Amino acid sequence: MTASNTSPLHPGNIVDFIVDIFDRRGADSYLGEAVTMSQHMLQAALLAEEAGAGDDMIAAALLHDIGHYTNEFPEDALERGIDNRHDAAGAAILAPFFPARVTSCVRQHVRAKRYLCATDPDYLGQLTDASVHSLHLQGGSMTETEIEEFRKIPFLDAILQIRKWDDGAKVPGRQTPPIAHFSPLLQRVVDAHAGQRELRHP
Repeated sequence: MTASNTSPLHPGNIVDFIVDIFDRRGADSYLGEAVTMSQHMLQAALLAEEAGAGDDMIAAALLHDIGHYTNEFPEDALERGIDNRHDAAGAAILAPFFPARVTSCVRQHVRAKRYLCATDPDYLGQLTDASVHSLHLQGGSMTETEIEEFRKIPFLDAILQIRKWDDGAKVPGRQTPPIAHFSPLLQRVVDAHAGQRELRHP
């Protein structure tokens, strides 16, 4: 399945669609980093898995940068996110299929970097040069007002943890499982979310 396929996305095919994107586009460069896009996202998922995280958190770690691939999604999906930054665009595309905890982590992972730069004296020094460069483009460290507002958002602890796995997932040459390793987990998350939606809207 590719972007040229006009079939609508649904819980039964979204995981295969995402896996196909990883397989075809995963070798794309990652914004000046020393790893590819797929290496970065798979490393983040592996860090979550190694930490014993639950399915939702591993899914969020794996998919946090999926917004870089918005051009792969059908037009109806793109309408929800194509004009936004990759964080907002990725969350919008995933929202019909994944729970709020996952989409919130995707939507807020850029703001989480700005928050940690403002609140953790050691954090900025841990960023790669490319991440520091993108920080300036993303607005720099948060102001006190922004910090107060950010602390009120749901899933804050989860969002900050995803950000830390994101930052640690840029190691050249680190071996990871292939995307297929995570596809059963993604399907479990999608199926559970679809089941909850059916309970709320029978």
